[in-house]
Formats: sequence, structure tokens, C-alpha cells
Amino acid sequence: MNYARTALLLAAMTAIMLTAGFLMGGQGGLMIALVIAIAMNAFSYWNADKIVLRMYGAKEVDGRSAPEFFTLVENLARRADMPTPKVYIIDTDQPNAFATGRSPERAAVAATRGLLDRLTRDEIAGVMAHELAHVKNRDTLTMTITATIAGAIGMLANFAMFAGMFGGNNRDNPLGGIGTILVALLAPVAAMLVQMAISRTREYSADRAGAEICGNPLWLASALEKLEAHARGIDNNRAERNPATAHLFIVNPLHAHSVDGLFSTHPKTAERVRRLRAMASEMPVRREGGTSVPVTEGSGPQRGPWG
Repeated sequence: MNYARTALLLAAMTAIMLTAGFLMGGQGGLMIALVIAIAMNAFSYWNADKIVLRMYGAKEVDGRSAPEFFTLVENLARRADMPTPKVYIIDTDQPNAFATGRSPERAAVAATRGLLDRLTRDEIAGVMAHELAHVKNRDTLTMTITATIAGAIGMLANFAMFAGMFGGNNRDNPLGGIGTILVALLAPVAAMLVQMAISRTREYSADRAGAEICGNPLWLASALEKLEAHARGIDNNRAERNPATAHLFIVNPLHAHSVDGLFSTHPKTAERVRRLRAMASEMPVRREGGTSVPVTEGSGPQRGPWG
């Protein structure tokens, strides 16, 4: 099923690129777009995770450089019956996290410095369990490839706008200058709609699976409320420069006022929290005895999420 969804997604994103190429350059533009799309799909499959991690300046950590955080992820992965992914920290103040990689055997999870500094250990466990759920469900391949291709579509739209501003015209263009304008205006919207369609449903699924992995839905519910509040007031400059990657994060890294709710790649945090609280009322939960401590790099003894 996940492979079918991945194929459907790649087909949709490829169709957007082909349509844009045709509107800008007719049959010639269509063929060029087809070659670019094939190359992007192949390149993204093998390298999209590395591109995203490099884009955000993520630094890999291990049991010596970040003992408590790494051990927490390691224990959660064991509970999820999956390999421990590579663990990264992103040096930005906005609390957030994402997962990437084409399979559970080649996955990575990343948390920002702001998340590790502002959340309790229980809340961090909830967030990282959510990211591991994305890995286990193989959402990461689809979401990472989407980010790369959406970025390419955005670049194509910028080129169309540039060409339109300077009177660029191709006699093979079936709609003339109107086609170029349509690409500039509609291609990014179409790509965003595809991102939205995937991300909204997958976030709910990862919330539920993550709550089952960590054992307490309230940990993730509490974390989401804090992340949402902080993300609204703290810039994530790299995300603002690369909005095509916004759907990778557990909460929208872009300021809420800059994105219309209709086109948000994330479901409403209040609804996610409501579902998690309802889930908590239906299942036995794990508790830490009310004593949670922040997880920061190099702090404290090596300790898993449950002692």
C-alpha cells in the first residue's frame, strides 16, 4: 500500500512538472520537463534525505556526543521493533523535528536545539516516537521525495515568472505568454495541494502510532501544544527559505500568519491534541512519576525514556 501511494505521489508531481513544461514550451518543453522529472525522481530516491539534512545543517550525534537524547531514540526504536536510525540535532532555536530516509534501515531522525531545550524528557519521547512512526510506516520516502520535487517545481515557477517579466515568449508555447503566467501562478499551488493531501492524513496516523510506541498519548499532546506556541513566535530561517520542506516537520515551521489555513500542509494542532487525549482515555498509559527533565546534549547520565 505504501509503495502504491509513493507511486501515485510521484505520478502526480511528475504530471505537474510535465504540464508546466508543456505550457511554457509546447512539445519541446514537455520533453525537457520529462527528462528533468525522471532525473529528479531517480536522484531524489537515492539522495533526497542527504539533501534535506544538509539543507538544515543537521549534525549527527551518538551515545557519546548526546548520550541522553541518543539513548532515548535507541530505546524507542527498540520498543517499535525497528533499527535505530541515525540521530541528528539541528542548531536552530525553533522547537521542531522531522524524519527522513528511504527505508527503516536507512533512516534518520532530527530534532532542533530549541526542542531539546524547551521540552521535558516525556515530551521529547512523544515527539521522537512520532518521527519513528513515520519511519516505520515508510512515510519518510514519500515525504522527502515530495519536498525535493516540490522545490524543483517552485524553481520552475520562479523561472516562468522571470521569463514573463522580461517578455519571454516561445512560439511553441500553446498559450503564449498566458501559459508562462499560469505556470508561475498555479504550479506552486498544485504542488502544495499534493503535499497537503499526503501530510495531513499521515500526521494523524503517525500521532497514533507514535503514542503507542512511547506508551502515553499525553506526552505527544503536551509536546504539540508547546511546539505550536513556540513555532509561531520563533523564526526557522532555513525553513522560510525552503517552504517546500515544511511538511516534513512535526508542526509547521513557517509562521502561521504567512500560510492560509486552507493550504496548510499540517492538520490543526488542536484537532491532533483532541484525538490524542481521546486515545489516552481509552488505553493504559506509561507514567514517569511526574518527574521529567529536559534532554540536552551531553547532560546527565545515559538514560532511556523510562529510566
